[in-house]
Amino acid sequence: MKKTTQLKDILSSPKLDFLMEAHNGLSAKIVEEAGFKGIWASGLSISASMGLRDNNEASPTEVLDILEYMSDATDIPILLDGDTGYGNFNNARRLVKKLEQINIAGVCIEDKLFPKTNSFINGESQPLTTIEEFSGKIKAMKDTQLDKDFMVVARVEAFIAGCGLKEALNRAEAYRKAGADAILMHSKKSSIEEIEMFMKEWSGRHPVVIVPTKYYNTPTEQFRKLRINTVIWANHNLRAVVKAMQIISKQIFQEESLIRVENQIVSVEEIFRLQNAEELQRSEKKYLPGTTKKGQIGEVGD
Repeated sequence: MKKTTQLKDILSSPKLDFLMEAHNGLSAKIVEEAGFKGIWASGLSISASMGLRDNNEASPTEVLDILEYMSDATDIPILLDGDTGYGNFNNARRLVKKLEQINIAGVCIEDKLFPKTNSFINGESQPLTTIEEFSGKIKAMKDTQLDKDFMVVARVEAFIAGCGLKEALNRAEAYRKAGADAILMHSKKSSIEEIEMFMKEWSGRHPVVIVPTKYYNTPTEQFRKLRINTVIWANHNLRAVVKAMQIISKQIFQEESLIRVENQIVSVEEIFRLQNAEELQRSEKKYLPGTTKKGQIGEVGD
């Protein structure tokens, strides 16, 4: 099944499903091996892994380079956190073309202004774009895609900006009519209150995606009761690896030794496995039959 069709099934299924964050080829492979059906290519995580802020400091080209590695490393679909689409409708539709070329299954864009700032940093002070402008951007993206199953998800930032339920509903409905394949309703409250209000009024008219980073104490069963379609675990692999690297780096610095560290980390052989090094060894035997053990070219007989 095509990756785009896989993602379409995830987003539209009435059965709750999950996307897990990844930010490079290795983390994408780990997400797939963990059993997840799809990957969230987080803008925060990708930019942070490059040592950059989540303010569109990473260029679209830099993001696309990382996405291509992620796509090549996995067989499950990737939904890109595409920020605002990196500009106006023209930038956004060009993004769709490039994503399809590297087999990315979909993109989520948010209704803020370019360059964006992470929603959890002074969200109330971040202006939203007009409904008309964002709807036009969605239409342009849907008109551009060649694969009918490529997914465009519209992320509504009304709650983040403090605009309230009415504005959230108005924007979500406008984006649905513009052709968005799903609505991502975002909230930064520590409770699920805003999402509950939205889902009650929304009445299942279109698939809904949520990102419970701030309301993480909410039981998953509550998401099912609200008939939410997809949950994104948005940045947890990045945060996990940062914590692990901080601990190990500090320990090695303080002890000036690896003696007590080795049993806390994966083996080098596990890294080789994730890199699929064994496949290369098999292929070398098949395609380089004249190569000696020392890597020198041997004589070829008749």
